[in-house]
Amino acid sequence: MPVRHQLSYDVGMDLDLRLVRSFTVVADELHFGRAAARLFVAQPALSRQIRRLETSLGVELLDRTTRRVELTAAGSSFLVQARRLLAAGERAQAAAQQDAASRITVGFSAGLTITAAVSAFRADYPNAEIRMKRLEWFEQHDAVRDGGVDVSIGRLPIDDTDVAVRPIYEEPRVVMLPAGHRFAGKESLSILDLADEPIARHEGAVAWDAFWRVDPRPDGRPAPDGPIVESVEEKLEHVASGDCIAILPASAADRYIRSDVCGILIHDIAPAIVAITTRREHHPPMLLAFIDALSRPPPPNSARRRQPYSLLRNP
Repeated sequence: MPVRHQLSYDVGMDLDLRLVRSFTVVADELHFGRAAARLFVAQPALSRQIRRLETSLGVELLDRTTRRVELTAAGSSFLVQARRLLAAGERAQAAAQQDAASRITVGFSAGLTITAAVSAFRADYPNAEIRMKRLEWFEQHDAVRDGGVDVSIGRLPIDDTDVAVRPIYEEPRVVMLPAGHRFAGKESLSILDLADEPIARHEGAVAWDAFWRVDPRPDGRPAPDGPIVESVEEKLEHVASGDCIAILPASAADRYIRSDVCGILIHDIAPAIVAITTRREHHPPMLLAFIDALSRPPPPNSARRRQPYSLLRNP
């Protein structure tokens, strides 16, 4: 881990702590063979490390002969600072690890709220820091896999075997139409009623696009192509402009209320599945507690029904 360190003779450089640590072991042993054994490296490799450190410092740290190894005056001076530098590095690492262990970053998708989970979690972990990040549909698994968030709550399908997915509840899907559409005001629709309506597309995600466009339709016909979109806001702008229709989960439709669009339940397609996504690794107890809180289905905040995934799948 390179660390900027200013030596007493005012030469600034980037020091590799691995080389600094190797030097302190050689200084302790005053013998390259014994030092190499302690460091579990070959003696020639250790000699090259010390040469690299000396080159970066611009001074000789050790006086080597065939019979002995001794510290030079510069080496003795540097050794004092080297030990302080390594101790500071260890303290910095410990502080960073402690900070990371007390922080959870959670991602969430459009229409989903995590307020209840955060409140329940903070009852047991009042000092934990919770960071929240709004994720688009195409970010929810990448953010987890790449470490941008520790856990995310979003919707299926997620076509990524590198992450663990836990379904928690289901919700209906709703078609978004322009306010002046001929079906506006209907209580519900069949997907076959929308057979000729262009529908918003999602680029680069075959499974996601097929599910959220119901493509192909139950009668085998392909869904008519509408514009490519990335976000709910883009979908609704195109819908309001009359460019296409779009299918949203009920919770997102409830939260994006506009006077120029309307949402109507589609009664004959599978519901959307809300799921938690995490990395496939051992989780610390604090993160497990948050995942448990996040796994509890929220109470309905509208007339649309939400039920635990297990209840709907296992009546």
